[in-house]
Amino acid sequence: MFGGIPARSLWALALAALIVAVAAPAGAELRISDLEVFLNDHELTVNVAVLGAIGPASQEGIQSGIPTHLRYTVELWQHTPYWRDSRLLTRVVERQLAYNVVTKEYKVTTLEGEARAPHVTRDLRDAQRVLSEVRGLTLTPAGAVDKTGVIYVRVHAESALNGDHSIVSRMAGTAEQAMHQSDYRTMQRVQ
Repeated sequence: MFGGIPARSLWALALAALIVAVAAPAGAELRISDLEVFLNDHELTVNVAVLGAIGPASQEGIQSGIPTHLRYTVELWQHTPYWRDSRLLTRVVERQLAYNVVTKEYKVTTLEGEARAPHVTRDLRDAQRVLSEVRGLTLTPAGAVDKTGVIYVRVHAESALNGDHSIVSRMAGTAEQAMHQSDYRTMQRVQ
């Protein structure tokens, strides 16, 4: 006994901690490949693409009719030298990929953040492409951002089978996450 705790309990606790620390999902490869920030005279827009939105462990679940969710959290930050950066705004875009077992069709629908018609296809690659690309997401009008301030965009992407994004689903490989940050920019043009 160690301080009133039986040695068997300590061994079980140590073994559980070791399993959680060592266990990593095989083939977890969700990553943000393209993050483009466009500043023009009218608005600030973002294009982002994700690779590996549907992991190998999620393939079987999709084929049996369990939907996959992909959530983008796009944040606009203002850099402040020698102090904490401040988040100016956050936009969330969430999409769902579902497979209809009867018609053998994939359907990509937007759940949050966009007004977009559902995309229906029989090709899994086409469905993955539509699921994993966000093009022309308008963050804010150009006049709303300080012209001399230094800004950047940070994107968090979360992919999960049936929307379950817990530690257990991450260990099983059915949920993954990635984060990417753009370069520092300013709205003021440099000549």
